[in-house]
Amino acid sequence: MKKLGLSNSHQVPRLEKIVVTSGIGSQQDRKAAADDAVEEIARITGQKPSITFARKSVSNFKVREGEPIGARVSLRGVRMWEFLDRFINITCPNIRDFRGLPPKSFDGRGNYACGINDQAIFPEVELDQIKRPLGFDVVFVTTAGDNLGGRALLEELGMPFRDIKRSEQPEAEKPAEPAAAQ
Repeated sequence: MKKLGLSNSHQVPRLEKIVVTSGIGSQQDRKAAADDAVEEIARITGQKPSITFARKSVSNFKVREGEPIGARVSLRGVRMWEFLDRFINITCPNIRDFRGLPPKSFDGRGNYACGINDQAIFPEVELDQIKRPLGFDVVFVTTAGDNLGGRALLEELGMPFRDIKRSEQPEAEKPAEPAAAQ
Protein backbone atom coordinates (compact mmCIF):
# COMPACT_ATOMS: atom_id res chain seq x y z
CA MET A 1 0.00 0.00 0.00
CA LYS A 2 2.82 2.39 0.89
CA LYS A 3 4.78 1.66 -2.28
CA LEU A 4 1.81 2.43 -4.54
CA GLY A 5 0.36 5.17 -2.33
CA LEU A 6 -2.98 3.44 -1.82
CA SER A 7 -5.32 4.37 1.03
CA ASN A 8 -7.67 1.37 0.94
CA SER A 9 -6.50 -2.22 1.41
CA HIS A 10 -9.01 -3.39 -1.23
CA GLN A 11 -7.13 -1.39 -3.88
CA VAL A 12 -3.97 -3.48 -3.45
CA PRO A 13 -3.39 -5.64 -6.56
CA ARG A 14 -3.84 -9.41 -6.22
CA LEU A 15 -2.67 -12.36 -8.27
CA GLU A 16 -5.81 -13.67 -9.94
CA LYS A 17 -4.53 -16.68 -11.89
CA ILE A 18 -1.55 -18.15 -13.72
CA VAL A 19 -2.11 -19.41 -17.26
CA VAL A 20 0.37 -21.90 -18.75
CA THR A 21 0.05 -22.40 -22.52
CA SER A 22 2.01 -24.35 -25.07
CA GLY A 23 1.72 -24.52 -28.83
CA ILE A 24 2.72 -27.68 -30.65
CA GLY A 25 3.99 -25.80 -33.69
CA SER A 26 4.42 -27.50 -37.04
CA GLN A 27 4.66 -31.10 -35.83
CA GLN A 28 3.86 -33.79 -38.39
CA ASP A 29 1.68 -35.82 -36.04
CA ARG A 30 -0.41 -33.12 -34.36
CA LYS A 31 -2.55 -35.49 -32.30
CA ALA A 32 0.47 -37.22 -30.69
CA ALA A 33 2.23 -33.87 -30.19
CA ALA A 34 -0.88 -32.47 -28.45
CA ASP A 35 -1.03 -35.54 -26.19
CA ASP A 36 2.66 -35.07 -25.32
CA ALA A 37 2.06 -31.39 -24.53
CA VAL A 38 -0.91 -32.29 -22.29
CA GLU A 39 1.21 -34.87 -20.47
CA GLU A 40 4.12 -32.45 -19.91
CA ILE A 41 1.93 -29.54 -18.73
CA ALA A 42 -0.01 -31.86 -16.41
CA ARG A 43 3.26 -33.11 -14.90
CA ILE A 44 4.58 -29.56 -14.41
CA THR A 45 1.43 -27.86 -13.09
CA GLY A 46 -0.36 -30.71 -11.34
CA GLN A 47 -3.56 -30.02 -13.27
CA LYS A 48 -4.71 -31.52 -16.56
CA PRO A 49 -4.76 -28.93 -19.36
CA SER A 50 -7.32 -28.57 -22.10
CA ILE A 51 -6.39 -28.99 -25.75
CA THR A 52 -6.91 -25.95 -27.97
CA PHE A 53 -8.14 -26.47 -31.52
CA ALA A 54 -7.80 -24.36 -34.68
CA ARG A 55 -10.88 -22.22 -35.28
CA LYS A 56 -10.34 -21.96 -39.01
CA SER A 57 -8.08 -23.40 -41.69
CA VAL A 58 -4.90 -21.53 -42.65
CA SER A 59 -3.15 -22.97 -45.68
CA ASN A 60 0.16 -21.16 -45.09
CA PHE A 61 0.50 -22.87 -41.69
CA LYS A 62 -0.89 -26.19 -43.00
CA VAL A 63 -3.59 -26.14 -40.34
CA ARG A 64 -7.13 -27.39 -40.84
CA GLU A 65 -10.14 -26.31 -38.83
CA GLY A 66 -10.57 -28.49 -35.75
CA GLU A 67 -6.98 -29.76 -35.58
CA PRO A 68 -5.23 -29.59 -32.18
CA ILE A 69 -2.74 -26.71 -32.02
CA GLY A 70 -1.77 -26.55 -28.34
CA ALA A 71 -2.70 -26.98 -24.70
CA ARG A 72 -3.45 -24.57 -21.87
CA VAL A 73 -4.25 -24.62 -18.19
CA SER A 74 -5.43 -21.91 -15.77
CA LEU A 75 -4.18 -22.27 -12.22
CA ARG A 76 -6.07 -20.68 -9.35
CA GLY A 77 -6.07 -21.00 -5.58
CA VAL A 78 -3.68 -23.44 -3.89
CA ARG A 79 -2.26 -24.84 -7.14
CA MET A 80 -1.51 -21.30 -8.36
CA TRP A 81 0.43 -20.40 -5.20
CA GLU A 82 2.29 -23.73 -5.21
CA PHE A 83 3.26 -23.28 -8.89
CA LEU A 84 4.37 -19.66 -8.25
CA ASP A 85 6.57 -20.78 -5.36
CA ARG A 86 8.19 -23.55 -7.43
CA PHE A 87 8.60 -21.21 -10.42
CA ILE A 88 10.36 -18.48 -8.43
CA ASN A 89 12.50 -20.62 -6.12
CA ILE A 90 13.33 -23.72 -8.19
CA THR A 91 12.61 -23.26 -11.90
CA CYS A 92 14.04 -19.77 -12.54
CA PRO A 93 17.43 -20.61 -10.97
CA ASN A 94 17.57 -23.68 -13.28
CA ILE A 95 17.56 -21.46 -16.39
CA ARG A 96 21.00 -21.36 -17.98
CA ASP A 97 22.76 -17.98 -17.62
CA PHE A 98 19.81 -16.61 -15.64
CA ARG A 99 20.15 -12.93 -14.79
CA GLY A 100 16.49 -12.27 -14.05
CA LEU A 101 13.24 -12.12 -15.99
CA PRO A 102 12.84 -9.25 -18.45
CA PRO A 103 10.77 -6.43 -16.92
CA LYS A 104 9.38 -5.28 -20.29
CA SER A 105 6.86 -8.11 -20.71
CA PHE A 106 3.91 -6.36 -19.08
CA ASP A 107 0.80 -5.85 -21.22
CA GLY A 108 -0.24 -2.39 -19.99
CA ARG A 109 -2.87 -3.73 -17.57
CA GLY A 110 -0.54 -5.21 -14.96
CA ASN A 111 -0.38 -8.75 -16.39
CA TYR A 112 3.07 -10.29 -16.93
CA ALA A 113 3.96 -12.92 -19.53
CA CYS A 114 7.22 -14.81 -19.90
CA GLY A 115 8.25 -17.45 -22.38
CA ILE A 116 10.20 -20.59 -21.55
CA ASN A 117 12.08 -22.31 -24.37
CA ASP A 118 12.65 -25.70 -22.82
CA GLN A 119 10.67 -27.88 -20.44
CA ALA A 120 13.85 -29.41 -19.03
CA ILE A 121 14.26 -26.57 -16.48
CA PHE A 122 11.29 -27.89 -14.49
CA PRO A 123 12.34 -30.45 -11.87
CA GLU A 124 9.21 -32.55 -12.48
CA VAL A 125 10.33 -33.40 -16.02
CA GLU A 126 12.61 -36.40 -16.37
CA LEU A 127 15.18 -35.71 -19.07
CA ASP A 128 15.13 -39.24 -20.49
CA GLN A 129 11.32 -39.13 -20.81
CA ILE A 130 11.28 -36.06 -23.13
CA LYS A 131 9.89 -37.07 -26.54
CA ARG A 132 10.00 -33.66 -28.27
CA PRO A 133 11.12 -30.16 -27.28
CA LEU A 134 8.31 -28.03 -25.92
CA GLY A 135 8.16 -24.33 -25.04
CA PHE A 136 5.74 -22.64 -22.67
CA ASP A 137 4.20 -19.25 -22.09
CA VAL A 138 3.45 -18.44 -18.46
CA VAL A 139 1.07 -15.51 -17.90
CA PHE A 140 0.61 -14.01 -14.43
CA VAL A 141 -2.82 -12.31 -14.40
CA THR A 142 -3.24 -9.63 -11.73
CA THR A 143 -5.99 -7.25 -10.67
CA ALA A 144 -3.64 -4.27 -11.07
CA GLY A 145 -4.82 -1.62 -13.50
CA ASP A 146 -1.37 -0.67 -14.75
CA ASN A 147 2.15 -2.04 -15.17
CA LEU A 148 3.47 -0.23 -12.09
CA GLY A 149 0.99 -1.97 -9.79
CA GLY A 150 1.54 -5.35 -11.43
CA ARG A 151 5.31 -5.08 -11.16
CA ALA A 152 5.13 -3.96 -7.54
CA LEU A 153 2.94 -6.96 -6.71
CA LEU A 154 5.19 -9.47 -8.46
CA GLU A 155 8.33 -7.97 -6.90
CA GLU A 156 6.77 -8.29 -3.44
CA LEU A 157 5.93 -11.93 -4.22
CA GLY A 158 9.62 -12.51 -5.02
CA MET A 159 9.67 -12.50 -8.84
CA PRO A 160 13.33 -12.17 -9.93
CA PHE A 161 13.25 -9.28 -12.42
CA ARG A 162 16.38 -8.21 -14.27
CA ASP A 163 17.79 -4.82 -13.34
CA ILE A 164 16.76 -2.13 -15.81
CA LYS A 165 19.70 -0.72 -17.74
CA ARG A 166 19.94 3.02 -18.19
CA SER A 167 19.20 2.71 -21.92
CA GLU A 168 16.03 0.64 -21.23
CA GLN A 169 14.42 3.10 -18.80
CA PRO A 170 11.35 4.99 -20.00
CA GLU A 171 11.94 8.70 -20.62
CA ALA A 172 9.91 9.74 -17.56
CA GLU A 173 12.09 7.68 -15.19
CA LYS A 174 15.51 8.73 -16.54
CA PRO A 175 17.46 11.04 -14.26
CA ALA A 176 18.14 14.50 -15.62
CA GLU A 177 21.52 14.79 -17.32
CA PRO A 178 23.73 17.76 -16.45
CA ALA A 179 24.02 20.45 -19.08
CA ALA A 180 27.12 20.20 -21.24
CA ALA A 181 29.82 22.78 -20.56
CA GLN A 182 30.38 25.15 -23.45
